[in-house]
Amino acid sequence: MSKKLAGWSTKRVEEICDLGRGRVISQEEIQRHPGAYPVYSSQSKDEGVLGSLDIYDFDGDYVTWTTDGANAGTVFFRTGKFNCTNVCGTLRPKSLETSARFLARALSTVTKRHVSYVGNPKLMNNIMAAIQVRMPPRREQDSIAAVLDAIDEAIAKMEAVIAKLKQVRAGLLHDLLTCGLDEHGQLRDPVAHPEQFQDSPLGRIPREWEIAFVGQLFEMQLGKMLSPKAKAGGDSRPYIGNRHVLWDRVDCSDLEYMDFAAEERVKFALRVDDLLVCEGGEVGRTAIWRSEVSECFFQKAIHRLRPKDDRIIPQYMLAFMKRAAERGAFVNLTSQTSIAHLTQEKLAILPVVLPPRIEQERMIAAWSTLDVEQRHNEEFLAKLNQLKSGLMNDLLTGRVRVPETIMDGGAQG
Repeated sequence: MSKKLAGWSTKRVEEICDLGRGRVISQEEIQRHPGAYPVYSSQSKDEGVLGSLDIYDFDGDYVTWTTDGANAGTVFFRTGKFNCTNVCGTLRPKSLETSARFLARALSTVTKRHVSYVGNPKLMNNIMAAIQVRMPPRREQDSIAAVLDAIDEAIAKMEAVIAKLKQVRAGLLHDLLTCGLDEHGQLRDPVAHPEQFQDSPLGRIPREWEIAFVGQLFEMQLGKMLSPKAKAGGDSRPYIGNRHVLWDRVDCSDLEYMDFAAEERVKFALRVDDLLVCEGGEVGRTAIWRSEVSECFFQKAIHRLRPKDDRIIPQYMLAFMKRAAERGAFVNLTSQTSIAHLTQEKLAILPVVLPPRIEQERMIAAWSTLDVEQRHNEEFLAKLNQLKSGLMNDLLTGRVRVPETIMDGGAQG
């Protein structure tokens, strides 16, 4: 910002913080001296928690950052008693005029651009020391940090809700795809009512169900072969490739184009409720085409499955394919050359558990309720992340100031 803000100043990190670094801490040391004090490192998950020790090297409010490797420049606020490995740099404010919690926020927006990518990515202490940050008065630092902390808390809670709902949905799908729903909408119980089940090549299934093969249920079509001639630009149209097909959705944000003659447009056109199955990569990954683009086609890396009749509903087949992938059903069907791929002949003989259509409809209705809730949660999470991004940009530059009423009740940190 060119406009000078009252009480704000620009400081180099070394002016407001003492710089340090962690030490070499081996897994052997952690195993020999377990305790209550976390050991932070970029070489681990869970925000860098490598383990814990019965001693600590740091005590208080600090900013730490990753100095080496793929995560170089990643910044954290740490508080309390803790340890850091030698891939972590540390910053401790020199005075109470600097909030480590605020400084971590401010640095997180700029450190990545200071990482050196000559050889192993690095952001060493001498470079960190010279980074300049905009610093408001302490009272405003605390208020800005408190606002952003509140947004992070809301984001974390929504992410937990989404993760839990995914677990519930996975459990429901397992029950539905193995036991189904009877005419009263109740899950069948194979323990209480074994007479309602039968043996099949795919295990115990309800007596009303049958086993069919993909080739019996679907018209199967591989997409158009990609070639330099197909990119000549004579009749260029968008097409779906392997990377666009995700589980249960098609990413149309970055489609490519190739030529499709009139007869090819008939052969390779996509219709609503076509199933798209990946031939390679994550073999068997499946999505439903929902007409995300008004006119679209598909490449040879994709199998298009289109129901031959009304015996199977695409939404049911999508759920079945997801469960089949989780159970490793495509492993024995996959041809191994230089890379794994699923031929049309192999996919055609994949056995499918087939409930009556009316039962498929009941099952889809059961998990669709969870899907609607999940979509709403994910949309809300996206809005929270967008709000956080906007707030960080505004508050950390002073473009928007924290209202006095909030600062009066702001947390000290």
